[in-house]
Amino acid sequence: MDATAVRERVAAFLAEHDPATTDPTEFLRARFDAGLAWVYFPVGLGGLGAPRDLQPLVEQLLHGTPDNNPGRIAIGLGMAAPTILTYGTEHQKQRFLRPLYTGEEVWCQLFSEPGAGSDLASLATRAVRDGDEWVVDGQKVWTSGAHLSRWGILVARTDPDVPKHRGITYFICDMHAPGVEVRPLRQITGEAEFNEVFLTGVRLSDDLRLGPVGDGWRVAQTTLMNERVAIGGGTPNSRRTMVGILADTWRDRPELRTHDLHQRLLKLWVNGEITRLTGARLREQLAAGQPGPEGSGMKLLFAKLHQEASGFEVELLRDEGLEYDDWSFRRSDGVDFLGRGAGYRYLRAKGNSIEGGTSEILRNIIAERVLGLPSEPRVDKDVPWKDLPR
Repeated sequence: MDATAVRERVAAFLAEHDPATTDPTEFLRARFDAGLAWVYFPVGLGGLGAPRDLQPLVEQLLHGTPDNNPGRIAIGLGMAAPTILTYGTEHQKQRFLRPLYTGEEVWCQLFSEPGAGSDLASLATRAVRDGDEWVVDGQKVWTSGAHLSRWGILVARTDPDVPKHRGITYFICDMHAPGVEVRPLRQITGEAEFNEVFLTGVRLSDDLRLGPVGDGWRVAQTTLMNERVAIGGGTPNSRRTMVGILADTWRDRPELRTHDLHQRLLKLWVNGEITRLTGARLREQLAAGQPGPEGSGMKLLFAKLHQEASGFEVELLRDEGLEYDDWSFRRSDGVDFLGRGAGYRYLRAKGNSIEGGTSEILRNIIAERVLGLPSEPRVDKDVPWKDLPR
């Protein structure tokens, strides 16, 4: 499968499914069935078994056709799908990937807990086996889009008698099951895109387990590596970025310019180019295999750039930068960095260094797994989870 074959496949698909007259959901289902969802996935699972670097060509050729609202289903696309592909049974792949891609089923991530944020392996949510089912009890937090979701990717402790990185199992959680309660968390922006989720006696059948019992930490690493790439390693249009917005404001509002701000804007532009080129390099590495710890560096750069750019914008706009468009409480279905005002961008960017792995944890990962520096001392490495102080 090469670029020519992909072009021919797309042309034949469009000849059979006119995007102007085909129902959007039916169009997306047909696109999945044609192998044009993720061309690097296997045949029959939304792909063609083609090289990953052909995906941008598919997106270019299908630009302007019905899309699946990727901002709304980002967790499914960027985290659940690659994990299901890697560890799912054939039945799980057939059941979940198609409606995940079309956006008919929204996914959320049930990882973080009030007592196990940066130290995810300390999670306390329990899953106890009862015949062919698992009974889950616990609490998750910072769960984006849980109020919209049909399914959640869940890690829970199934064996408290072994060290914390073992004895964890990975599940697909039915968000409509009895015992699942979703409560909004109001953010500094005024809205609630995050939630806390309470799990009380939630019964999940064993066929919703992803990977072997007790091997959930290894499965979760696939999710986390893909999450950091999804957050930091996208392919943005060069003008529709935070720095691009700043450049447009600089051109259109000459009365705001000062020499000091000019120097800072140039530095931001350079850092934006570094981030963009780093993302391009990361995508080339992805074309050769699974994402590695380099994604942590990309996500770290992304968070730093967003926070610096949003702070600069508020300063550039002076009093106008302090204005805020809408403080009303609402259950948001996504993040709109480029469509909202400077005040929203400044406040929302504060979360970039927390979500998807805190910047502090990412620096540790880069130090240990990329630079090869000695790891921090760990006194709990061989201690059973039940004996750890909490």
